[in-house]
Amino acid sequence: MRVGVIGVQGAVSEHIEATKRAMEKLGFSGDVFWLKKPEQLENIDAIIIPGGESTTISRLMVKNGLFEPVKRLGENGLPIMGTCAGLIMLSKNVIGATPEQRFLELLDVRVNRNAYGRQIDSFEAPVKLAFSSEPFPGVFIRAPRIAEFLSDRIRPIAWLGDRVVGVEQASIIGLEFHPELTTDTRVHEYFIEKAL
Repeated sequence: MRVGVIGVQGAVSEHIEATKRAMEKLGFSGDVFWLKKPEQLENIDAIIIPGGESTTISRLMVKNGLFEPVKRLGENGLPIMGTCAGLIMLSKNVIGATPEQRFLELLDVRVNRNAYGRQIDSFEAPVKLAFSSEPFPGVFIRAPRIAEFLSDRIRPIAWLGDRVVGVEQASIIGLEFHPELTTDTRVHEYFIEKAL
């Protein structure tokens, strides 16, 4: 299994390590790598778009020739998970977007960029998962907020209290929080199982 973490900006190494630990827990091996060039997309099984700064990620994905091929792969059913800025990149509609920013538009949601405020307003809180009974340690860092579902294809998979903070649409997952910044690999395991 080959999983690429888009490595233009953001928490790349943390996602690589979390994915490797999740694979070990599931009992199989695979190649998890920094994804920087379009030629690395050959025979890929899943992609992770990390947190970071969505305007920078968008610009560098276009510059490196990754934007269009990743969009096509997502449209054709390749599993893609986006966390924080990665959720913004996957969304159909973004409140507070800059005019030059481009989005993959693979997830039928409207999100509000930096809805939680500045870095100082970051926090950690227990998140309820659709696929596990135990709370998950949700790390929210200048997180976007899912403001609206734009179709009935969206399925909630994570909640902070009664508010949805994670969704999936077929093989695409978008999360407001950072599962890679914890030692808990359940979210990465769930994503890998989708890719299988």
